[in-house]
Amino acid sequence: MPLFYFHLINDMDVPDYEGEDLPDMAAAAAFALRQARAMIAAMALDEGRLVLHHRIDIEDEQHSLVGTIAFRDAVTIEE
Repeated sequence: MPLFYFHLINDMDVPDYEGEDLPDMAAAAAFALRQARAMIAAMALDEGRLVLHHRIDIEDEQHSLVGTIAFRDAVTIEE
């Protein structure tokens, strides 16, 4: 199974040194989306705010950027 790395880019960058074994890029994007939504929920609960310019960058085993999940794209905001 391919190894993917998920680097959190927010107020301070948090690199992923361990990675996750996932079957393909679609599974990696779904994993990053779930992580982004969990972080958004925790931020809203703990701090009462959302920061939509944060993101998770996805790298493959060669550490090439293969995708990005922006927090703004992880949720739908309705008024």
